[in-house]
Order: sequence, then C-alpha cells, then structure tokens
Amino acid sequence: MPRHDPGPNFRALHKPGNPFVLANAWDAGSARVLAALGAQAIGTTSAGHAFTLGKPDMGHVSRDEALAHASDLIAVTSLPVSGDFENGFGEAPDVVAETIRLSCEAGLAGCSIEDTALPDTSAYAFDLAVERIAAAVSAARALPRDFFLLARADGVMNGVYDTDEAIRRIQAFEAAGADGVYVPLPPDMDALARVCASVSVPVNALAAGRFTQVSRAAFAEIGIARISLGSALARATHKTLIDAAKAVMEGDFSQVGGIGGDAVDALLEAGART
Repeated sequence: MPRHDPGPNFRALHKPGNPFVLANAWDAGSARVLAALGAQAIGTTSAGHAFTLGKPDMGHVSRDEALAHASDLIAVTSLPVSGDFENGFGEAPDVVAETIRLSCEAGLAGCSIEDTALPDTSAYAFDLAVERIAAAVSAARALPRDFFLLARADGVMNGVYDTDEAIRRIQAFEAAGADGVYVPLPPDMDALARVCASVSVPVNALAAGRFTQVSRAAFAEIGIARISLGSALARATHKTLIDAAKAVMEGDFSQVGGIGGDAVDALLEAGART
C-alpha cells in the first residue's frame, strides 16, 4: 500500500469542463520527467510499456508485469498513478475483480478496463462487457481506500461498433457504478460531444490521431474531464530513435545528439518522489 491514499486527490482532478492531462509514462525516468514538467497525474501506457519489454501492444504483457511496472512508477513520483490495464488481463468478471484488488495493493489511484476481447480487437458482447465492469466496481467499492475506475468502450477505435453502441455501453457502465468512462477516438468532435452529453460521470478523451489538433479549451468546452495521451509520447520517442538510427546506419550522424545530460538529470531530480 502507498504511504498515503492517492485516490481522493486523483478523483478531485476529474472536473468536467476543466480537464487535466493524464501524462502517460513508459518507465521510471519518463514518469519523473513528466512530473518535473508539471504533470498532475501519471498514467501507464500498455503500448509504451510493451515496447520497453520488446513486445507488441495489445494483450502481450502479463498482469504481473503490468503491476510491477506500475509499482516502479509509483515508487519514483509523488503523483497519483493510474493503470492502463487493457481488458483486466482476462475475460471472466472475477479475473477483472482480482485485477482491481491487486491494483489497489500496488498503490495505484485507479485504472481503466476496456471491452476489447484481447488478444484480437473484437469486443465482448454487451452483457458480458457490463458484467465485467460491474464486477470491477464491486471490487473497487470493497477496497480499504478510494479507487477511480474508468470503463472504456473501445469498439469505435477498433472498428467493431459505432458511436451509438459505444454510448449504449458507457451508459450501462455508468449505471453499473463506473467512476468515469472513455470512448477512444470517436469519428469527430461532434461524436465526442455526444459521448459527454450521454453520461453524468467524468469522460476521458484521447489526444491522438485527429484529436492532436484539438486544444485543451476545445475539449473543455464539450465537457471533457480528463485528457490522456495513450502511447503518444512513447511513440514519439521511438520515432526519434528510428529516424536517427536509420540515418546512422547510412553513415549520417547529424541527427545524433538531443538534449544535454545535465538537463535530463535536473528534470529527473525535480520530478523525484518527495
């Protein structure tokens, strides 16, 4: 358990119309740098973490690996940390419930659970998807401290159902007791506004794809409470790595350099747990 309860502070950040950025880190160093740069909370990223293990995204990281990784981030920053825990590491509702209990023990302030039937991109049937969230809610409410459960409807992003079905699902997730909901990458801002208007709990938006062109003010205007980055920063670092390494392999070293070590050291120190 953490030295303090991160749950209340994390919950208080979720203000519809005044969104905070959940800064997704992929290792201890990135978590500290993001903390030093002003992040209010840290999220894990399933894809970014998988990359550090030499694995692809979506269903290739075990629950033990994900929890150990989350614990590493919790250990190096004083900020609340939320886990990107994909489908809860199993189809059965009781497996999802156990993931919630273990997340609390690890010191997480919350986590997200999606309706993707990993390892492929199909979605769980509606009734099972709701049952899984209900089990997660029941486990969260039985914990000895506060825990923010975000329920995700990922089928729009994965191309397996439309916005109407996503709204039907998040309304059912809210009715089951989810603290917040999330429909990653709907078709446009109008669809995202419909998502916000359809529920009374906080809504998370993903700043990826077309939504990287949307300002925080525009997200706020439609009622978003939280903006996550997913694997965007991790992918940006890999783009730099790939572009520079390709040039190096062709004999061009002009792209090798970057920020000075002293500057990184200063950020790591500034973002350390206090």
